Amino acid sequence: MPSVTGKNMVVIGGSRGVGRRIVEEGRRNGADVLAVARGEERLRQLAREVAGTRILALDATDEGAPARVFDVLRPDILVLCGGAFPPAAPLHEQSWQQFAVNWDCDVKIAFHFLKAALSQPLPKGASVILISSGAALAGSPISGGYAGAKRTQLFMANYSQKESDRLGLGLNVMALAPRMMPDTELGSHAVAGYSRYLGVSASDFVKGMASPPTATDVANAVLELATQPDQFKGKVFIVSAKGLEPAPP
Repeated sequence: MPSVTGKNMVVIGGSRGVGRRIVEEGRRNGADVLAVARGEERLRQLAREVAGTRILALDATDEGAPARVFDVLRPDILVLCGGAFPPAAPLHEQSWQQFAVNWDCDVKIAFHFLKAALSQPLPKGASVILISSGAALAGSPISGGYAGAKRTQLFMANYSQKESDRLGLGLNVMALAPRMMPDTELGSHAVAGYSRYLGVSASDFVKGMASPPTATDVANAVLELATQPDQFKGKVFIVSAKGLEPAPP
């Protein structure tokens, strides 16, 4: 895999789960990495454990968040991985606030940072990699508006690539739709929710999953996209334990 040595990488949602693994792999492969998240304590722990990692605590849903982030490190590789835990209950058991949580967080983060990448803009040749979810393609009946929010993120990535091309900005916008990852906090949350909903044990539910990826699989996919943007720009890929697979149109 080509190196990201000397590249500036910003990971939104970089303090835990997939985001943290992306930070770790970015540093291991030579990037100057800034991890951005809300929680200061998790970020401080990350900085202690992954040498050389820069950290910035802020709420990425704020309109002014991209300017603050880009003032600290202007990325060659921008990874949008932040988001909220969705509910784990069927539609009729949710409040509107529960249903809409991923629209108010995940979609908002994507909106602000994609807009900033286009309007500031990021350096020509920069890559923006949006981490969506396999739920965007297959649905998720117990997670409220999560699947729709993650699908909208895919549309936004597509729109952003088209705008970059139209304006001659030279950006490479790509998206990943990982299948459920039982080794992450979000994946464990989903596994617990579905096992309750279906009346099976969590271990039996996981056994029934087809090639679930790990957080490391997704981190490696991010680096693959970031180092070969001419091949992958404007596209969406499913991530499983088998690697990258083009998402259906």
